[in-house]
Amino acid sequence: MDILLLVVLALLLVWMFFSSRRRQQKMREEQARKGELMVPGARVMTRSGLFGTLVEFDKDDLSEPAKVEIAPGVVVELHTQAIDLAPEETAVAAADADAADVDAADTRDTDATLIAEPEPLVDDTKPGTYTVNGVETDDLPGTGTTPDKRDDKNA
Repeated sequence: MDILLLVVLALLLVWMFFSSRRRQQKMREEQARKGELMVPGARVMTRSGLFGTLVEFDKDDLSEPAKVEIAPGVVVELHTQAIDLAPEETAVAAADADAADVDAADTRDTDATLIAEPEPLVDDTKPGTYTVNGVETDDLPGTGTTPDKRDDKNA
């Protein structure tokens, strides 16, 4: 029984060793790929989800900030670890959405009836009143008194 336990323990340790090496190797390959693709003009995304275009990036000196254009004429400096390549799924999803819009425009029914636009909201409250949680009131929010009553108390 003791030998079986030692064999299982040894197999578990060997499996942990190889799986961690494989994970580290994948991370190194991913970093190398990222370094090759991070060139000026590449579409990037910040860790906070802001998309932009890479303007300046020094892959040899990561202490230098990267410059990313987030809007035409707006360039921000970011720490190099705060940016990553934009996910490819967003580009594929945008292409699929554009194709779907073209297909929808081509198959649109020309005999369809128009849907009436909703009526605009009308403010039918009396002047000097407030609507709080759907209830009309003369009281000022947070005071519990009307301006007239407050003036009477001070007089």
